[in-house]
Amino acid sequence: MGNIFGKIFRVATFGESHGPAIGCVIDGCPAGIALSEADVQAELDRRRPGQSAISTLRKEPDECKILSGVYEGKTLGTPICIMVENLDQRSGDYSEIAKVWRPSHADYTYDMKYGFRDPRGGGRSSARETVARVAAGAVARKILGSGVSVRAWVESVHAISMPAVSETPSLEDIEASPVRCPHPQTAAKMAEFIKKARAEGDSVGGVVRCRIEGLPAGLGEPVFDRFEADLAKAMLSLPATKGFEIGAGFAATRMFGSQHNDPFALGGDGAVTTLTNRAGGVLGGMTSGRPVDFRVAFKPTATIAKEQDTVSRDLKPAKVVGRGRHDPCVLPRAVPIVEAMAALVAADALLLNRSARI
Repeated sequence: MGNIFGKIFRVATFGESHGPAIGCVIDGCPAGIALSEADVQAELDRRRPGQSAISTLRKEPDECKILSGVYEGKTLGTPICIMVENLDQRSGDYSEIAKVWRPSHADYTYDMKYGFRDPRGGGRSSARETVARVAAGAVARKILGSGVSVRAWVESVHAISMPAVSETPSLEDIEASPVRCPHPQTAAKMAEFIKKARAEGDSVGGVVRCRIEGLPAGLGEPVFDRFEADLAKAMLSLPATKGFEIGAGFAATRMFGSQHNDPFALGGDGAVTTLTNRAGGVLGGMTSGRPVDFRVAFKPTATIAKEQDTVSRDLKPAKVVGRGRHDPCVLPRAVPIVEAMAALVAADALLLNRSARI
């Protein structure tokens, strides 16, 4: 199974939704970087369940423990193991799905590939696995340092979209709403829409936008290991993702070259820049020094409280109703997860670039 991500900064995640714990082992982190459990916990607290009326009711404190790789507050250069215990499982909610395949879930494909699966909470395919990604992303942020900002926010939910912005919203503005949309009026509409979908036993999707600012030009490799290709893989590896675009994205297909090209210019400090950023901060697979600007599309949560048609494992027509505790919209809690994966890609590319210059 594809449990390892990265080339130099390598992350292996472990654990299932209803197992004893979730966690990660990080290899390739340089020695001497200040790191504490509090650094990791700050990001886990943004992702944890049960934060508001529009998220899952599962109550997990998600308190992390660093088991190795850190001594006296600094990384050793050895593997870092971070673990988070699962404390609020209700495995009985999933006894029914051991016998049927839920629409738009991984139940069927897991059975076809392995002939065996853990049905409790979706097992390994559950979004609970992203706890480990967020923990690893917190370490990646420490490698990037304070000069690099990774900021994501909810841009749209279903057909409700916030106004276009030219500046990256502040963390305070994003966190001001449980939806994590930095535009208060739009955030209020989104929250009510999500609550309505939940009350009707349904779910909704939307788009998370993210910007990485402060990266130097030249990160990423030409041809197969392009920066945006690694970024796309990182984002599309997340549960419920169905689309990725960078810069102008699909809107570029409706432009002329003269409209889409980003003219080079000299900034006030004499450094090379571009007047626009329709390329999304990447040229030829390498960062240009401009903000890396991308969007990730998330589908509606697959588990819903409405009865749906399906097929049982013994190949008979069946009905299924979603049990357990699930987010009616994954977008709000996806924000720190998108940031974490973006930080992993950026940190790995930075370390690769350093090794290329040695």
